[in-house]
Amino acid sequence: MLRSPVLAFVCLFFLFSSTALAASAVIGVDLGTEYIKAALVKPGIPLEIVLTKDSRRKEMSAVAFKPSKNIKSGDFPERVYGSDALALSARFPGDVYPNLKRVLGLGVDNSVVKEYASRHPALKLEAEKTRATAAFRSGAFPADEEAWMVEEILAMELQSIQKNAEAMAGKDSVIKDLVVTIPPFYTAQEKRAVELAAKLAGLRLLELVSDGLAVGLNYATSRTFPSINEGGKPEYHMVFDMGAGSTKATILKFQGRTVKDVGKFNKTIQEVQVLGSGWDRTLGGDALNAVIMDDMITQFVASPKAKSLSPTIEAVQGHGRAAAKLLKEAEKLRQVLSANANTQASFEGLYEDIDFKYKISRADFEKMTEAYAARIGVAVQKALDMANMDVKDLDSVILHGGAIRTPFVQKALEKIVGASDKIRSNVNSDEAAVFGAGFRGAGLSPSFRVKEIRAFEGAAYAAGIKWTNIHEKPQHQRLWQSTSFLGAEKQYAFKNQKEFTIDFYQHIPSSENVSPGSAEKELLTLTSQNLTESVSRLKDNFGCTDGDINVRLTTRLSPVNGEVEIIKFIVDCEVDVSEEKESMVDSVKGLFGFGKKDQVPLAEDAGETETVSESTSTTETSTSSSSSSTSTPSTSSASAKESKDAKDTKPKQTKRLEVIPLKYTTEMKGLPQIPTAEIKRMKDRLQSFDDADRSKRLREESLNQLEGFTYKVRDLLDKPEFIGASTEEERASLESKSKAASDWIYSGGADASREELKAKLKEMKDSVTPIEFRMDEAATRPEKIKALQDALSQTKQVIAGITEQIHNDTKAHASFSSSKSAAASATTTAAPTSNEFEGLEDEEATETTSAPIEEETMDPPVYTKEDLVKPQAQYDTISKWLAEKLAEQEELSETADPVLLTKDLTAKSKELTDMHVNLIMKSMKQPYKSKRPTPKLKKKAKKTSTKKAKGSKTGSAEKAEKTLGFTEDGMPSFKIGEDGEMPTEEEIMAWIEKSKAENAAADPKAQNERYYAGEQVVPDDELPTTDEVKKDEEKVGKHDEL
Repeated sequence: MLRSPVLAFVCLFFLFSSTALAASAVIGVDLGTEYIKAALVKPGIPLEIVLTKDSRRKEMSAVAFKPSKNIKSGDFPERVYGSDALALSARFPGDVYPNLKRVLGLGVDNSVVKEYASRHPALKLEAEKTRATAAFRSGAFPADEEAWMVEEILAMELQSIQKNAEAMAGKDSVIKDLVVTIPPFYTAQEKRAVELAAKLAGLRLLELVSDGLAVGLNYATSRTFPSINEGGKPEYHMVFDMGAGSTKATILKFQGRTVKDVGKFNKTIQEVQVLGSGWDRTLGGDALNAVIMDDMITQFVASPKAKSLSPTIEAVQGHGRAAAKLLKEAEKLRQVLSANANTQASFEGLYEDIDFKYKISRADFEKMTEAYAARIGVAVQKALDMANMDVKDLDSVILHGGAIRTPFVQKALEKIVGASDKIRSNVNSDEAAVFGAGFRGAGLSPSFRVKEIRAFEGAAYAAGIKWTNIHEKPQHQRLWQSTSFLGAEKQYAFKNQKEFTIDFYQHIPSSENVSPGSAEKELLTLTSQNLTESVSRLKDNFGCTDGDINVRLTTRLSPVNGEVEIIKFIVDCEVDVSEEKESMVDSVKGLFGFGKKDQVPLAEDAGETETVSESTSTTETSTSSSSSSTSTPSTSSASAKESKDAKDTKPKQTKRLEVIPLKYTTEMKGLPQIPTAEIKRMKDRLQSFDDADRSKRLREESLNQLEGFTYKVRDLLDKPEFIGASTEEERASLESKSKAASDWIYSGGADASREELKAKLKEMKDSVTPIEFRMDEAATRPEKIKALQDALSQTKQVIAGITEQIHNDTKAHASFSSSKSAAASATTTAAPTSNEFEGLEDEEATETTSAPIEEETMDPPVYTKEDLVKPQAQYDTISKWLAEKLAEQEELSETADPVLLTKDLTAKSKELTDMHVNLIMKSMKQPYKSKRPTPKLKKKAKKTSTKKAKGSKTGSAEKAEKTLGFTEDGMPSFKIGEDGEMPTEEEIMAWIEKSKAENAAADPKAQNERYYAGEQVVPDDELPTTDEVKKDEEKVGKHDEL
């Protein structure tokens, strides 16, 4: 096995990369026209809605720049999002940017962009210099500041969602991956605009998923559909989504399918397929709001109060503040009419200080929107036509979007479907899409394991290629239909033999009104580079003719964003090859992989690639020249003949496909691409905006702290504790500083820098901190003093107890030594006794062994006098220190700085506590040893009649003595007797009673001495009870009487 440091480094890199990826989170974003919602998926957080800073489940799609009084170059204004931004629309209508989704990727000359500008007249719309798309110039910036592209403003909204998600995910969480929902009618240009916004926000776009498919995924997560492999029938549902900006109808097919699993097992998965989509780009809540707004302007112009000024409809529509007020109120009126028959609104100073009252009924509203109600059926029928289905084929209609609550919309759907029971509201009409996007993100991330639901997104628009053929004539071929699935590969063959270009296009009907010009919008241009050279090589080296040479292109629509992807681009030719018999040397070379000298190395794209051909729908394979032999295997009879007469065998002719990969370049078409330097400039500007927001937030925190501290000082000056701990001069100075700081804040200090605010706060804190320190010390000092005094008292008791224990141990050891010396002298002077049976001892007795007699000793003392030197010194030092500090503290006044600090008292108490612990640990480290005497093992009885006779007199007593006893560890034990019998229950109970009696008779003072020596003392619960003692005494009395 080869060992390479480079290989090891690469393996570690991928290991750490996968680990970091596995720990990452994903957010699904429902990019709506009016509202933007997000769902977070993270280990530990299954699938939850990302809450806004106000704890709301959805955020309004709006960004506002709040102008400052003094605009300086390089400064950034305050930036707010959502409902806070819309609240500023009446004050700063030219710096509030709502509902920008409709104008993404569209030029300023588009009718949708013009309609948006007319509804928001205060916004300064202009063409972006590179692509001529919509951009806005803000009055909150200096005049020389570049205009803000729609993609930049959308990137700000995505960054706001990212920060909210990271705050919800927990500290130090970083979120970079997201899945975004888009309408099915988005063209390649509009999808690129969403991708650019995500790129500017510093996020990685995993996939763009259509609104209808996202709702379908959420619908499938809680359901299981029958498997078509087992005879089950698919379900067909239509998702009808009517939001603020547009109306979409998506036909979905739900089914189960049994596929091969790991090993020999099978599994059933769920599939969701988009069969067709229909839409109306401008039919939505905003269009209905505009109807009410136009009616309000008409009635206002005709009102008696307005006739004195004779305003025109165009003048009121072009008035920024008036238009913002009317549009905001129109949405409220429409929502109220969904549940009420009548409503009204009042405006103060709507236009030129003229007040206005407006009334509207649901009947009037439905009459004004009759034309809009008729457009609902058009979108539904378009989806049915694309799916080649009829309404009766649908199992249900799933409702989604905010505008579906409008009564006439539901009536129109019931009329189209024909039965109200097919219209279902069994999904969350507000959050189904965002939950589906979050689920899709979890499925795409390797960090999560979710229910396997395979999604098949529809192309929505047809696409194809255009090129100039070998006869120099333009040619056209459509590769994908509007119902084609993203990710499906297509292969096409060309006869060109010189360098040529292939243009990919997307067919956008003129009714979409996306951009002027041809309906075939160019997406990508592919240019070959080595085709001429490769064709010459095939002709010269292999004798290929013009008819045999083919250029093959394999492409697909990316499942991520629907863009064209080049899978393979080759030129091939089928050539004849003579297959000669190999020699033994060639066979050995081939076996070990050396091959022949003229063998062509494997190409990079060698191997089989399964593609779907549009014309034949069959599977084709293309391989490299070195391994793509297509020879027909010989029959068994031919083999037998060849083995019989090898010399007469002729070379066999076979065919082989010679393949040469082609080099090519690609160029994105459509709107001009933004230069890399310009993208960097936009990213840097967004980063500078974030830094400015962070600085403003920190400055606001400093201002709030200073303002709050001035109020705190006012409260402190009235507290008796604070007055008692401070002098008159200190309070007067502090009051003066607090009043000066308060006046400074309200006289212009609120706009001061963070450094000035922190300096003012520090000046006041320097005056308050010493006084608060005295207050805290005076409040906590008595408790700390008592704790230290208690610790000193305990220390004194411990030292006295250990001193007495050392004295007792010394006395006991001296007594034991003297008694041991006396016993030794008595043993040496005793006369030896003779044994008359010594000569009669059997030889068998010499085989027994006895344990050596242990010499009785005493345990060493636990403590020595040296152990008390340091504790005694600590006790004396701390006692003296406390007495001195108490005397000094009593001489000080309440307004003076204390000399006896609570932190010192706490530290001294800790010293004494640590010393106690060390002394206790020293006693616990002593090994346990029982005071019970170890029974001495006697020699085995001699086998004589005399011995047996003697033993018969006290046989039972000796048996009990030998049977029960204590081990060396002090634990009770028993041994089997000479006759092999176990002790009886009566003998064991008698021994236990005897042991209890011995323990009860022990001196309590002796028990205490043994306890301090580190030995185990029998607990009180093991001593005999009073009743047991009385019973024993009665037994003894009866025995004496007998």
